[in-house]
Order: sequence, then C-alpha cells, then structure tokens
Amino acid sequence: MDNNYRICCPCHFGLESVLKYEINKIGGTDLQVTDGKITFSGDMNIIARANLCLSTAERVLIELAEFEAHTFEELFQGVKAIEFEQFIGEKNAFPVKGYSLNSDLHSVPDCQSIIKKAVVERLKSKYDVSWFDESAATLQIQFSILKNKVNIYLDTSGIGLHKRGYRRNSNDAPIKETLAAGIIDLARVRPDSIVCDPFCGSGTILIESALKALKIAPGINRRFAAEKWECIDAKIWREERTRAIDMVDREAKFEAIGFDIDDAAVALTLDNAKKAGIKSRLKIEQADITKFRQPQGSIVICNPPYGERMLELREAEEIYRKMGKVLMTGGGNSSYIISPHEEFQSFFGKNAKKRRKLYNGMMKCQLYMYF
Repeated sequence: MDNNYRICCPCHFGLESVLKYEINKIGGTDLQVTDGKITFSGDMNIIARANLCLSTAERVLIELAEFEAHTFEELFQGVKAIEFEQFIGEKNAFPVKGYSLNSDLHSVPDCQSIIKKAVVERLKSKYDVSWFDESAATLQIQFSILKNKVNIYLDTSGIGLHKRGYRRNSNDAPIKETLAAGIIDLARVRPDSIVCDPFCGSGTILIESALKALKIAPGINRRFAAEKWECIDAKIWREERTRAIDMVDREAKFEAIGFDIDDAAVALTLDNAKKAGIKSRLKIEQADITKFRQPQGSIVICNPPYGERMLELREAEEIYRKMGKVLMTGGGNSSYIISPHEEFQSFFGKNAKKRRKLYNGMMKCQLYMYF
C-alpha cells in the first residue's frame, strides 16, 4: 500500500490560517489552502496524529480522487478507476454520502447510488465475489461535487472531531469546540496564560484553553473510525497516542477563571472540566457580569448571550454595555469577543483593534479583538 496520502481537513470558514499552523506543526506537507478546508500530504501516522491532535479541524478525510463529471457515466467510470481495494476488504461496510452544488449532476440520491454501484463493481472484480455482506468495520465514503468537479474521500474520523468526549451535556447556546479552539489560537493562549470567560455556559472556552495550554491532544480521550480498519496497523494508533501523552505539559502555570449568572451552568462547567481532566485548573463562580473584575495581564475570551427576538436582543445589548464597563480596565489585558450583532462595538463602547469574520454554525459573526 502507498504510504503517502492526500489528506483533507474541513474547518470553520475564517479558521484556515489557524488550521494551517496546526497541520504544519504535526508534520503535514505540501499544504493547499482553500475556503473552509486544507489539503495536505502525510502517511498513516500523520492521519492518526491529525485525528488526535488537530483542535480546529472538523474531520480527517483521505482524498482518493479528483475528476470532472458532467454525466452519470463519467461519474461511474471516474469512481470505478479508484483503487478501493487498498482500503476496503471483502467484509467491510462502505456507505456513501455527500453533496452536489452548482453541478450538472444535482440529484444527491442518484449520485450516491451511482458511486455505490461503481465501488461494488470495482470490488466484485478484485475479490471475485458477487455480493458483499458488509458485516465488518465501516469505511464511510464521502463525495463532494462542486461546479462539476468531483472529490471522493474516505472519512477516518467517524464522529466529528469537535466531539472531544468531555461535553456530554451543554447549555442552550454552546460554542462548537473546534471554533472555540480556533479563537483561543487567535488569542495566543500560552502555558502561563490566565484565561477568563464571564459567560462560561458549559465551559467549552475554558476547557479548550486548558487543553491548549497544557498541550493535551483534544482527541486523546476518544476513538476514531479508522482505528477499526484492517488497512491501518493498530501499532500506529498506539505510537501516536503515546506520542500525544508524552507531549502533555503538566508543569504549565495556566489558570482558567469562569463566571456565569446561572448556577446550573457553573455545575455543568465543573462537570465537563472533570471529564476533560483539567478541573484543578479552573475557578468558577456564579456571578453577574457587573461583578466581574479582569485580573491583571489576563485574556478574556467569551461568547456572550445574544438575542434573536426583540426583547432578548435588547437584553443582549444591555449586557454588551455592562461588559464595556468591566472589561479592559486593568493593564496588559486583552479581550476576544465573538458576536453576531452588527453594532456590538457601539454598545460595548470601544472599537476593536482587529476584527475577523467567523461562522458559528450558519450564523455570521465577528470576532472582536481588543489588546
């Protein structure tokens, strides 16, 4: 089997530069950056390492092919030419899912069935069998068709990489772990940082900050789809987990301080921090934003409440005014605030030094950076 692959990692729009830095750090080579994803080269160790260590990638895909298709016949032949037998054994399950945008082949169910049929025909001839019981491990085939350009992938992650394993419960409006990790990188959290979140919710920002500061691989406590694949030696996963454990920096002086007006959120943050193994680094209190005092030299990172209905919107704007009075008052402090509100700065009372457009799910937001 070829020991170098093209690997594709999708990410939140706006976090490409952060993910690029992470991929370089784990040893990925020949990086190609496009909107919302980065493609790079690496061996099976890099595939395992990417799953374990990348904090801003949504998943790790092996790119099998890229070709143009305007007809179902072109799609069929393009897929049939791929060497699926390198990965998929006689008994493996290989479901197909994907999407098509601005392309001649716009029916997703039809594309799914054509791709599945092409893979079956290919593997029938390779294994000399007439049907597949698909009873062994699953290798999820993914496709994207954009402006008639087809990409075929295998998903090595399984459940999305934002599922770290520590947040089984969350409050109403949690920020996704991968987005939080990207903002933390933009805020330059270090092993000796003090990070504060005055609206800690389920604790995602504080926990992701601690994982980053202590160099704890975000995927260390979970499993990945490709760990069950026969085509990847189990020894590779053991090596990469050992490497990740060896990199942890327990000597880091990092501290996290959180507040929330809701008692339940405080309890939830502490519970999630315990599951993540970093509870000793957190100090959490039930308190209103007006009681918040930013410690000297600390970094505030937060996702304050925002209202979608008029009354909630007024309440959110009042919160922004209160934030403006208590944040950035000490020396050497910085604040990174994500909000979808177009007029955030006028309510906060200060213009950000820098802004960056990010998407929280489908919602367009700005990250307001004060330092």
